[in-house]
Amino acid sequence: MLQIGTSGWVYKHWMDLFYPAHLPGDQQLPFYAHHFPTVEVNFSFYRLPERSVFETWHEQTPEGFVFAVKGSRYLTHMKKLKDPEEPLSRLMERASGLQEKLGPILFQFPHTWSINIERLEPFLELLQAYPQQQFTFEFRHPSWLIPQVYQLLARSGAALCLPVSPTVPLDVRLTAPWTYIRMHAGQRGIGYSDEELSVWANRINSFLQDGVDVYVYFNNDPEGHAIRDANSLKDMLHS
Repeated sequence: MLQIGTSGWVYKHWMDLFYPAHLPGDQQLPFYAHHFPTVEVNFSFYRLPERSVFETWHEQTPEGFVFAVKGSRYLTHMKKLKDPEEPLSRLMERASGLQEKLGPILFQFPHTWSINIERLEPFLELLQAYPQQQFTFEFRHPSWLIPQVYQLLARSGAALCLPVSPTVPLDVRLTAPWTYIRMHAGQRGIGYSDEELSVWANRINSFLQDGVDVYVYFNNDPEGHAIRDANSLKDMLHS
């Protein structure tokens, strides 16, 4: 299974690049879902929406649409996984309003936070309370990218997120039978060259041939690069 989308769908400059002129705000998600099969909810990182909002998004999108949801920065950046029970429970209760359209949940760690197994291991154990849910971890400090962490993720069925950016550490490896790729920025700017996208198209093809499910989200929205690059990658993979 291959899912390609963008990180978010509400951007003012997209009104000139993607959405029809004067399209009402409540029609943007249905329009987006007509062009992409999935989206990453980035807004939840800053402020977790009420369950009713997730329920509305479920109603506005077609059957088979998938939402990835980014975990709250309160849990990952402010608390750094300390006392995670309540914020995790709140996240899961609200996001479950998406019902069968809830895809992976992403936890992004701060780039200033070095490895802390003492926090990670019990958090992974806590996630076992949701055995049907997919979780992925984006580590921004290179100290996390070691075999011990990979083994803990694999034991929990969690995926190592693959962030693609000149400023974020990357180790291309699998810790689950699925993978989660975040396209942040190319080598020479926000957008990606055809050569860069081709490298990832080949990797994704290899994953798919090995029976690995792949989620890809473009988080490089300035000037509409995310839309163009997502469509370019789709074309490469479907040609």
